[in-house]
Formats: sequence, structure tokens, C-alpha cells
Amino acid sequence: MTMTETPQIYLVTPPEIDAAFADRLSAVLDARDIACLRLDLATRDEDRVMRAGDLCREIAHRFDVPIVVSDHVALVQSLGLDGVHLTDPRLTRKLRTDWGPDPIIGAFCGTSRHDGMAAGEAGADYVAFGPAGPTPLGSGERADPELFQWWSEMIELPVVAEGALDADTIATLAQSTDFIALGEEIWSSDDPAAELARLTAAFTA
Repeated sequence: MTMTETPQIYLVTPPEIDAAFADRLSAVLDARDIACLRLDLATRDEDRVMRAGDLCREIAHRFDVPIVVSDHVALVQSLGLDGVHLTDPRLTRKLRTDWGPDPIIGAFCGTSRHDGMAAGEAGADYVAFGPAGPTPLGSGERADPELFQWWSEMIELPVVAEGALDADTIATLAQSTDFIALGEEIWSSDDPAAELARLTAAFTA
């Protein structure tokens, strides 16, 4: 995952995957250049995650898109995935030590600059902040545009904006984030590729 002048798209799977998802995912990957795909299911059942991982890996790698999985560290090697996205950034250092430099390790750091910097020092390949958009869920705390602006000016490590993103928020962040993570924002649409184009029009026009 490398930085570019404009944000790249970081795709997140829906929390549940059905038989129709393969075609929907293929259509999005065929329509747009995607920097990374994250397998992020609601279930903790490893058998279901493994089946979904096999499906998504085959499609992602066909389009030369790396794929990471949320938190299921033990499945990365067995499924032939490219890395992991940690929702607990404190695990980053041990995992980097165990794995070496090659697999992707991303760290979700909520709204905390300190956690982001610590994850970077521990060997993360990117940090993610969120929710970056307005949401009534959780504590209501938000990773505001100033956080991304500060990070882009002060820190070289790539940063991902995620959570409750709409077109206006994405436009605001277009100059200060390296990756825009979109999941349910597009999968809830009948035409995910078209919704992706609409949401990212601010930096793809």
C-alpha cells in the first residue's frame, strides 16, 4: 500500500456475505482501482470466515488487490491472505516481530493520535482513524478533519479514514488522507460500483 497524490480506495466487505457477493465484489474491482480489500465479518465463527476468505482472496488476487482480514491473525497464512487489520493496535509490535517485514499490518486507532503514533513505531504499515463521518453509534466521538490534516502534515505513515463516510466528508478529507475506506456505504446500494463513483467524485472527477 503506497501513497499517491489523491486518496486511494480501501474496500471493506459487508459484515455478512451471501452467494451474490462474489459478483458484486467482482463488479466493483472491475470498475475501479482498489488499493486493498479488508475481510471484516460480524461473525467470529472461523469456518465462516475461512469460507468467505477463500472466496474474497480468489477474487481480490485475480484483480491484483491485496486482502487483509480483521483480527483473525491465525488465518492469514492458512488462507493465503496478505495481512491483518488489527482493531487492537497494542498487538502490532509482537505481530511485526513474529511475522517480519512482509505481511501487511494495519492498526485501527479510533480518534487517538497517540495510539496512531505508537502503532507506527511498533511497525504498522498504516493506521486507520474513525469514525470519520457523523454517526449516532458508539460514544459519538469522531475522528475530525483536523486529526487527518495534522497527521498528513506531521507523519509519513499512510492513514486511512473510515466509518460513516458520506460524499461531503470524503470531499473534506480528500487532501489529508491516503486511503478512504468504504464498506456498507456502498454495499447497501443496489449498484455498489455506481455508489462508489458517486461518493468519491470529489477526487476522481
